[in-house]
Amino acid sequence: MKKNPVEPRPLSRRDFITTSVVSALSIAAGSKAAAAFDRDDSIDAHSHLWTPDTDRYPLMEGFAKADMRPPSFTPEELFAHTKPNGVTRIVAIQMSFYRFDNRYMLDSMRRFPGVFSGVGLVDENGPQPQDRMRELARGGVRGFRIRPPEPNAASWLTSPGMAAMWKAGADDGLAMCPLINPAAFPAVAKLCERFPRTRVVIDHCGRVGADGEIRESDLAALCALARFPLVHVKTSAFYALGKKQPPYTDLAPLIKRLRDAFGAERLMWASDCPYQVQKDHTYAASIGLIRNGLNFLSATDREWMLRRTAEKIFFSA
Repeated sequence: MKKNPVEPRPLSRRDFITTSVVSALSIAAGSKAAAAFDRDDSIDAHSHLWTPDTDRYPLMEGFAKADMRPPSFTPEELFAHTKPNGVTRIVAIQMSFYRFDNRYMLDSMRRFPGVFSGVGLVDENGPQPQDRMRELARGGVRGFRIRPPEPNAASWLTSPGMAAMWKAGADDGLAMCPLINPAAFPAVAKLCERFPRTRVVIDHCGRVGADGEIRESDLAALCALARFPLVHVKTSAFYALGKKQPPYTDLAPLIKRLRDAFGAERLMWASDCPYQVQKDHTYAASIGLIRNGLNFLSATDREWMLRRTAEKIFFSA
């Protein structure tokens, strides 16, 4: 026999109060979740790590302990800056004085699973650099720092090793991360034309303004790279750009131009620690510029720059 539908009973005063409390708690929880990226789930897309234990992790030829300033910058020392500022994940960048020995970075990543992604360093002139890239990728490395010989990057255009690296980047979803000056932008453009499927992440705004002057020609050349849809830019190392003084608001026109050219979904904030936390510079001032200091950034812009862009490039499978 088919049952008659049950008529809902009227809400009692107790039911009404209970429902209202639950709704209020749900709204509060939803608001907290919406704002979570701001305080509790930001990603620092660029920080270095090293240890004073040079017996276990020796410095490469040409470097000395005097080059390690500060003498130590372990994950725990980095966390003293990241945790109070709501940063839960970090992209570790292989330090130059270890050169192609990526062990300390990899060991740090293993010690803190889920916290770190990595940008490694391989020898483009060594045999089969693409094989070394894939080996490091199995350890959680998602990008590779490339740095041109001075004075510019023209040699990249004829380097078989560099071509192999860019092809491997395209095939395996690994990013090329140029540490360059504006003079290298044309070479990067030619590589992007040759390898259009390769992700690119340019460090530190391409060092536009590193000498204290933000030149229109340099900024225009950097923004021109936005025509390649897989080129991204780190808005980072504020201590080293423009006036080089907190709260870094003199960099607002630079960052706005980058946002307008690339869109926030191709920009990512990064500190460049430990250099960002020396002298008068602080971690809070660096992240604060993006989090609170630029009124032209929407809440969605900040979410991309403080988390989602870096998550997409460095923390996705």
